Amino acid sequence: HDCKVTICLPIFGIPAKPPVHLTRKPDLQNIVRECIRGDEGAMKQLYQHFHGYALSVCLAHAANRDDALEIMNDGFLKVFRNLDTQRNPDALAGWLRTIMVNTAIDHHRKNGHLKLNTPLEQARHQSAREYGDEAVYAGLSADEILKNVQGLPATQRLVFGLYVIEGYSHKEIAATLGIAESTSRAYLSDANARLRESLTSQARNADAR
Repeated sequence: HDCKVTICLPIFGIPAKPPVHLTRKPDLQNIVRECIRGDEGAMKQLYQHFHGYALSVCLAHAANRDDALEIMNDGFLKVFRNLDTQRNPDALAGWLRTIMVNTAIDHHRKNGHLKLNTPLEQARHQSAREYGDEAVYAGLSADEILKNVQGLPATQRLVFGLYVIEGYSHKEIAATLGIAESTSRAYLSDANARLRESLTSQARNADAR
């Protein structure tokens, strides 16, 4: 069985589910209907309403803010092209999140960042359970931790994000990326080891100040 990494989503500033107001205000059903009709004002409303949420999702799967913005904007283009498939406002945020994550994967592939068949030069066989020690990141801010995640190599960052933040299983990651489950586990293990090293070093530096 896959063992989930012990890490709290709020550390990244990314709620597992969107805030309640995202699905209650404003009238998303009407906005979606007007977007489907091509109303630019409604499209702007929808974009502004979900902008913060979508960007927070993309930031966790990108190397920096510029890349996250590019992923988000590409994702919104897909959202607007496929809005006619979504009639339930309550399901809109989850659907949008899935599009943003898939767009991030496409972005990595398009830019040649993923090297899924390249063996890890230094395999780190630490258990995923070893990451997430509260003492490692207790003194660090959410932004500092996010920067460490963004600093991971692209493939490790993607596998880490899919597993830890999005809740994918290794089986799902393997199917999504076209790799073996053992490869997914290896990349997650390497990501965990790299994060533990960088976060521990940063926490020590923070304590020394």
